Amino acid sequence: MKIGIACPYSWDVPGGVQFHIRDLAEELISRGHTVSVIAPATEGTELPDFVVPTGAAIPIPYNGSVARLAFGPRVNWQVRKWLQTNQFDVLHVHEPFVPSLAMLALMSAECPVVSTSHTAMDRSKFLSIASPLLVPVLEKTRARIAVSEEARRTAVEHLGGDAYVIPNGVSVKNFTVSGKDPRFTGTPDSPTIGFLGRIDEPRKGLPILSGAVAEVLAAYPKARFFVAGRGDNSKALEILGDNAVAVTFLGSVSEEDKAALLSSVDIYVAPQTGGESFGIVLIEAMSSGSFVVSSDIPAFQAVLDHGTYGDHFRSEHPEDLARVIIKALGEPERRAATIESAKQAAWRYDWSTVASQILSVYSIAVNTAGKRVAGWGK
Repeated sequence: MKIGIACPYSWDVPGGVQFHIRDLAEELISRGHTVSVIAPATEGTELPDFVVPTGAAIPIPYNGSVARLAFGPRVNWQVRKWLQTNQFDVLHVHEPFVPSLAMLALMSAECPVVSTSHTAMDRSKFLSIASPLLVPVLEKTRARIAVSEEARRTAVEHLGGDAYVIPNGVSVKNFTVSGKDPRFTGTPDSPTIGFLGRIDEPRKGLPILSGAVAEVLAAYPKARFFVAGRGDNSKALEILGDNAVAVTFLGSVSEEDKAALLSSVDIYVAPQTGGESFGIVLIEAMSSGSFVVSSDIPAFQAVLDHGTYGDHFRSEHPEDLARVIIKALGEPERRAATIESAKQAAWRYDWSTVASQILSVYSIAVNTAGKRVAGWGK
């Protein structure tokens, strides 16, 4: 089967949607399908063979973050040429609400279309204004996917219709590390706590973790904190003050170092304050063997099954985060049992399962369009 995938965000600034599309494409190709991904990317970006770049994107504030998007006549021409050249059996557009090349692909597509919504939000001025225009465009989709109930809720509330809930995928085996990395490994009196995320993006929650450090150090004076992610750490340093000596800022890390960090720290903290529709880093942490402490936002409660596979703290409350960390550190046997359960639960999100679910939706889209395409069983 010939599959086109339209990525709304710039490929050269990695994020959850780009990783999702990359891993899905690789899984589909491994099953014998032909896949082409179109995405913004600046000149000189190292790209997989299956990615077609459209040039640089423009940074635009969106949902508490900064999205790098490409739109306009030049991009529209490139998208139309890509569609005409490839004649896909099915087109899969991601984030169809966002004004991007993915929306342009949806507008120009003549083949069956599947859309995936990744975003969760309570209110959107853009969607409130644009929904009368977007609804007719979205009606071109034969089937819709949302990566979580929160993403589904956002799509239904703003634009109506419904969607199949299929979670983000993770290559679980890539996070299954045989041994701990001594750089990040703790001891009972010197435990280690990890954080991953853009460090100057407030909704990722580093200020919340920073505000909990002093109380954790009061209970465990030799505790060490590792912070991985791009961005300016000046605000975190300001909050930390003298406690900054206990924190190591790693900057951007490779996938290998990310797996090493997650598999080795005593606790992985996900203090995000909102705007998360799923929580793929929680699945990565669970796959790696981390004990997860996360905020109690709905998307994270869903992934951890309301505390079955990790602990929650009250979102945006550093003192409660400190309390939960200290309690978990004092219960090594419970942590070990939870980690084993979480590692098993993570397999339900493996791409071997998730890609099959997505292929089933492709089949629905094609069949309702009256097309016959070989290769659905792979």
